[in-house]
Amino acid sequence: MTRTYPVPELNTFEKIWREHPDQTHLETLTTVRYRGHDLPVQAMRVGNAPPSAPALLLTGGVHGLERIGTQVLLAFLKRFLQRLTWDQCLQAELTQLQLFLIPAVNPSGMLRHTRSNGNGVDLMRNAPLDAEDKVPPLLGGHRFSTRLPWYRGNNRRMEPEALALCQFVRKNLFSAPFSLVLDCHSGFGLNDQLWFPYAYSKRPMAHLAEIHALKELLQASYPQHFYVFEPQNLNYGTHGDLWDYLYLESLEHTRPFLPLTLEMGSWAWIRKNPFQMARLAGFFHPIMPHRLKRVLRRHLLLLDFLVAAVRSHEAWLPASVQKRRFHEQQALRDWYASGS
Repeated sequence: MTRTYPVPELNTFEKIWREHPDQTHLETLTTVRYRGHDLPVQAMRVGNAPPSAPALLLTGGVHGLERIGTQVLLAFLKRFLQRLTWDQCLQAELTQLQLFLIPAVNPSGMLRHTRSNGNGVDLMRNAPLDAEDKVPPLLGGHRFSTRLPWYRGNNRRMEPEALALCQFVRKNLFSAPFSLVLDCHSGFGLNDQLWFPYAYSKRPMAHLAEIHALKELLQASYPQHFYVFEPQNLNYGTHGDLWDYLYLESLEHTRPFLPLTLEMGSWAWIRKNPFQMARLAGFFHPIMPHRLKRVLRRHLLLLDFLVAAVRSHEAWLPASVQKRRFHEQQALRDWYASGS
């Protein structure tokens, strides 16, 4: 019997899975109950590559209001699986790459049209990690009240959605020889931005050379790309960032784990259509149908690039001491010189 959820994106995700049963595997990581509905947090595996293959995880919907991230991933997934039915090169690629998607991390937030989950907790402030420096009031995360946005939650336990995401990453990505995450968000500024850790610290991350090499690879492959690629702490700092938390944990292993956040610049949509501000969702989601279609197409090139970059990571990762030193020096110059 086909289940129907009050969150349309969950129905779309399961429909895609049912249409491609031989190419996908769907797993329910946890189920949250809200307003009488049991809402699953689901992960899909595409293909059957072995655990020894590099891994790419695409996530979205961490903030319920920012559902454009979920919809971008669903549009990519539909296109990718359609190609997989006939593209023999892509079929061969998936024997060398583990591809995972969790497009709706926060289904209760999507149902209630809020940034936080059903318990009023901002999942991207929920990790047990405090910032080293001062963070913006409220925005950086707080424990005052669920009535205020950016509430961090209980400091003694993580929310089930955040905990399920962390457990999935530990199980499926930390064991891979190389892994990368792209977490899709919206709502910050006019530009589309690619952020990497840290949010809790102004210090450079340990894999600065690898991140800079990826940035240079994107620039060389697509010189006309429009992404601003930089550490999150150049914009603002926060407590409890899940990707900081997981990245720090990953350092106990020797295999690179690189989490990226895509921040789609929703202010550009508002500038072109100020009437969007009449609806709360309009601050974080393109309302006009033609603009929505354009955004759904806009990031497909990036997602295709990440698939190829993860699969072929050995060809561009800086392996020698000299190459690592070069990329580290360039990264410090590009991103941290003003703070030195």
